[in-house]
Amino acid sequence: MTPKDFVAAFLPDAKQMEAETGFSAIAVLTQGALESGWGKFMPGNMMFGVKDTDGVNGNEQLLTTTEYSRRSDLKFPIIISVTPCLRNGQKYFKYKIKDYFRKYDTVKDCFVDHIKFFQTNPRYATALKVRGDANLFFDEISKAGYATDPNYSDTLKAVAKSVERQIV
Repeated sequence: MTPKDFVAAFLPDAKQMEAETGFSAIAVLTQGALESGWGKFMPGNMMFGVKDTDGVNGNEQLLTTTEYSRRSDLKFPIIISVTPCLRNGQKYFKYKIKDYFRKYDTVKDCFVDHIKFFQTNPRYATALKVRGDANLFFDEISKAGYATDPNYSDTLKAVAKSVERQIV
């Protein structure tokens, strides 16, 4: 899916979520674009990379992903490899793993659950206060640990510019 096709396909649902919840449509689309490779990787209509914590009730799928940590002893359902690396001049370990992620009947269901994830998780309280401003929201979810990539916020801001260019 091209960036133009991605935005055309999912902007209506993102705008509806913005009207209902105050979450920036740009933020929702940007995170979705980054996490799904502009819609190329959306198994089970899962666009945001939200993990399923129990892995037992049928609404999950076991997928390959990459995680970063300063620790070399993390536990995951399946560890494929652990490689030392530098990120922002800091020593990290890059994990290639299989872990459980949520799945959905529709992309709209994914959007709804993504927003609910932020609304019900106390560590995102500060992010909720700036949910209408995509760049501030990206900073706050990054600080709160949404992703293990230490460059997550900057990457989202770059992708947001691409999303904005596609909105006519």
